[in-house]
Amino acid sequence: MKKVDVILGLQWGDEGKGKVVDVLTPRYEVVARFQGGPNAGHTLEFDGEKYVLRSIPSGIFQGGKTNIIGNGVVLDAILFRAEAEELAKSGHDLTRQLCISKKAHLILPTHRILDAAYEAAKGSAKIGTTGKGIGPTYTDKVSRNGMRVGDLLSPDFRAIYAAAKARHEAILRSLGYAYDIAELEAQWFDAVEYLKRFRIIDSEYFVNGALDEGRSVLAEGAQGTLLDVDFGSYPFVTSSNTVCAGVCTGLGVAPRRIGEVFGIFKAYCTRVGSGPFPTELFDETGDRLCTLGHEFGAVTGRKRRCGWLDMVALKYSIMINGVTQLIMMKSDVMNDFETIKVATAYRIDGRLTEEFPYETAAEIEPVYTELEGWRCDLRSCRRYDEFPEAFRRYVEFIERETGVPVKIISVGPDRDETIVR
Repeated sequence: MKKVDVILGLQWGDEGKGKVVDVLTPRYEVVARFQGGPNAGHTLEFDGEKYVLRSIPSGIFQGGKTNIIGNGVVLDAILFRAEAEELAKSGHDLTRQLCISKKAHLILPTHRILDAAYEAAKGSAKIGTTGKGIGPTYTDKVSRNGMRVGDLLSPDFRAIYAAAKARHEAILRSLGYAYDIAELEAQWFDAVEYLKRFRIIDSEYFVNGALDEGRSVLAEGAQGTLLDVDFGSYPFVTSSNTVCAGVCTGLGVAPRRIGEVFGIFKAYCTRVGSGPFPTELFDETGDRLCTLGHEFGAVTGRKRRCGWLDMVALKYSIMINGVTQLIMMKSDVMNDFETIKVATAYRIDGRLTEEFPYETAAEIEPVYTELEGWRCDLRSCRRYDEFPEAFRRYVEFIERETGVPVKIISVGPDRDETIVR
């Protein structure tokens, strides 16, 4: 029985999923995004060009592949249009390659306004959202008030929209939030007409049908495991299930149809926005990781917080997702470090633990293991045996700690700077 392989992030997002999906997609005939919204930016670099994908699956750059925006995704028509038109300029015929699930929910103009209003109401306790309306859209989905892509095909579309807008405006009045939606709304209606040019499908039937026909399918996640609404560092999380289980609900496939689970992590850690980050560095080393790693959000441009690799969090993510293969990104960022640290346990209230805590507000002291740095440039390496011994020890330390093989190692942003073991 053909199964869906899954690729997802194991940290707080920004692990480099886009590049790896692009590298892996030659093996697959279908690439499907299963959750999230346009707050995630998957960055790909090749042939001297840089691309940032927000809603469109990263398999779009491989000719002849079918790409699907699944039902677990929330879609902003305005941002989708801008992204699609930019890709069309580079010669990719998206109307032939891209399908959109009828059951994917739509981000309305008022969702963006609500996002800003809710953040403003939180005062100093802000979550640090990107303001793209994603949380309010998932709220409407769960409360059974959402609009879906399939509604665009309904003769009652305008009435459905008007009812949703009226609900949102009542909330905004209660919050006393001032706004002007006219221009944004006009752009949205234009973008909706553009979106209707694409194949709008029953994606669950499409994906299962592809598997039944023996076609290979790769499911692509957004954000990262530690931002999962159930298992992440709540409440500083995203609004969807970023973990492997999200593939089943976000694409409509049964658990028994999940195959390989590729877990992506950076050789260090980063986080954008608020929330706990046990290994965060506030010193020159943290600044150095940020500078060398170009750690700024692909969508927001926000500076990322940086720290050492957190093995407690990584093992937690591997357990939750059932990871079968690890993929390590940005190894080259630490080329010149004499000593590298890895957190292998936490000390909380004087107690040593290797478990990721429920109480994210707890004072967590990371317990570090120190390893020798490799102090040379990895970017010229193209085979595992070309790596310096110190770097191979770092990789093998991670494998011993996690019990999962590191199968792919990235040493730079380009497609070619990817070593498959």
